[in-house]
Amino acid sequence: MLTWDELAARTVARQFPAEAEPDDVLGLLRRVGPIQSQTARSVFVGLAARRPGITRDAITAAYESFAIVRGSSLRGTVHTSVAEQHPLLEVATRLGQRTLWTRTLRLAGSTLEQVWAGIEEFAFDHWRTPAELAEHLMAWLATHDPDAAPAFPGTSGRYFAFGHGGLIRRPLRGDWVGQGAPGYRTASALLGDRSAVLADTDAAVDVLLRHHVAAHGPASRHDLAWWSGLGLTRVDAALARLGLAAEEGPDGRTYLDLPDAPAPVGLDGVRLLPEFDALLCGYDPAGRERFVDAAHYDVLWKQANGQLLAPVLVGNRLAGHWRITGSGRRRQLTVERLPGVRGIRRTQLADAVEALELGLGVGLELAG
Repeated sequence: MLTWDELAARTVARQFPAEAEPDDVLGLLRRVGPIQSQTARSVFVGLAARRPGITRDAITAAYESFAIVRGSSLRGTVHTSVAEQHPLLEVATRLGQRTLWTRTLRLAGSTLEQVWAGIEEFAFDHWRTPAELAEHLMAWLATHDPDAAPAFPGTSGRYFAFGHGGLIRRPLRGDWVGQGAPGYRTASALLGDRSAVLADTDAAVDVLLRHHVAAHGPASRHDLAWWSGLGLTRVDAALARLGLAAEEGPDGRTYLDLPDAPAPVGLDGVRLLPEFDALLCGYDPAGRERFVDAAHYDVLWKQANGQLLAPVLVGNRLAGHWRITGSGRRRQLTVERLPGVRGIRRTQLADAVEALELGLGVGLELAG
């Protein structure tokens, strides 16, 4: 039976590939999988932690060339992926969010596919703001489905104008590491036709889940369902087709992995990870103990506002959290240990701080 420590050691072998090159943004992101990035800096922080030496300029260049792309996808959250994986995320988003869209839009004479096609036609040639997309959606419904009775909760109506997975986003003001106002374009306008992937949803789901196991495994069916936003029935059908190796885990769940998975690794040193890092968000909440004790998870996860503190990885365990204050080229970094965990010495943080400085393109002064 696998232990939590064994699960962690197998995962870090994939998430922190020793042979990755510092300037290979595309190759690294392809290996470690999509990064949850509603906090814009998460991609810069996450890649810098996984391959020290990677720079803000290199990641920005990958965004600007659309080698990597950002958009609202899995579970309705913002993710950054390599361009060729974006259609897979779109398939999972359409499948996983379909019930929510149906319940919210309350269509009477049209289909979700027609709604989505209308949004993509509107955003094909120009970058559109969330407000423009929301206005378009309401106008489209009034023209094509006047009997529809959308029930948008609060101000979330804008999400339904760009959240079906078929658009990509970029900052209209500021740079990629900031939280500037976003604009949206139709993915196929910039990345090419994706109709073949969308037409074979089973094949797309199989490829997506296999890639997640390759990047984050071993994974349970619950991990795969939570991460992808797909229901367990669809995940189980994909796993039956994939035929992955299975082992029993410490929680009684079955964990799936590839037959040629890399050997377990015990990491040395400290990594400063981003908010919503995959070491937490790649797994069902009940299965995150491979990296963090339950009591410590309650410290990192702020349930009241749905936020996660940026965690500190020491070896193979999450041991603290960090934050940056100030503005400009020189800022202050504060690192705090989790309760009951041995303190993290300044000398242990030196390499992690340097990696973060390069990834964010700022100078950092360690507090305390």
